[in-house]
Amino acid sequence: MIGTLKHFLLFLRGLHEDRRVIAQLTRRDFQTRYLGSYLGLVWAFVQPAVTIAIFWFVFEVGLRQRGASGEPFILFLVSGLIPWFFFADALGGATTAVLQNDFLVKNVVFRVSVLPIVRVLSALFIHVFFLCVLVGLFALYGRWPDAYSLQVLYYSAGAAVLLLGLGWGLSAVGPFVRDLPHLVNVVVQLGFWLTPIVWNFEFVEGKSRLIATLLKLNPMFYVVRGYRDALVTKVWFWQHPWGTAYFWCVTGATFVLGATVFRRLRPHFADVL
Repeated sequence: MIGTLKHFLLFLRGLHEDRRVIAQLTRRDFQTRYLGSYLGLVWAFVQPAVTIAIFWFVFEVGLRQRGASGEPFILFLVSGLIPWFFFADALGGATTAVLQNDFLVKNVVFRVSVLPIVRVLSALFIHVFFLCVLVGLFALYGRWPDAYSLQVLYYSAGAAVLLLGLGWGLSAVGPFVRDLPHLVNVVVQLGFWLTPIVWNFEFVEGKSRLIATLLKLNPMFYVVRGYRDALVTKVWFWQHPWGTAYFWCVTGATFVLGATVFRRLRPHFADVL
């Protein structure tokens, strides 16, 4: 146990020492993904914007849906979609971080563990932009930022820590299980509909307490509800003590497990790439 903890602390220390490398690679990854085409950075926002427009048209215009607390559905929708966009983008990128950078993996002096971090940070840049759009949209409806809104930073940080743990674990397994990225995409699609993003959780809770409890086991439930608590219903995160404790227990365990799996599989990457 002590030896494992020592290796884990050394692992984190190494990441701290490579912080400048992480910043440079994040900038390079961001530029490679978005700035090589004619429209450049615009493509980073086209698909999320189109997705928001489609869901808004179907649920509010077509089905006359309203938010859980009677607020305009567009506010209910975007406050759930934007954290999910961050999660899906970062998780997909982190899962393939090792597979898509085999030339760096084979470099014996390069710390491969930074690659999933780079993908999460790259997705975080886009997320920050959408947070600004989110605040602006709420302002158009007369809902200006307040102290509750600052909790978005807390929930974003929680999602980032969760993604780092998942990213390390999945990216380490990816070279050995080449179908893993496809499986992750399927799980992300399923997770989207199992998370209360476009539907009202209170309705499910009123129908079946068991199903509601099972849905709460999804850590992204905490994040999505947290965004709405911060921006719509104005609830502090400590008002959900059990949910907060559960989320950080799961996130902490995922972080440590992901780092441990990555450290143990790292010596074998070159054999399968």
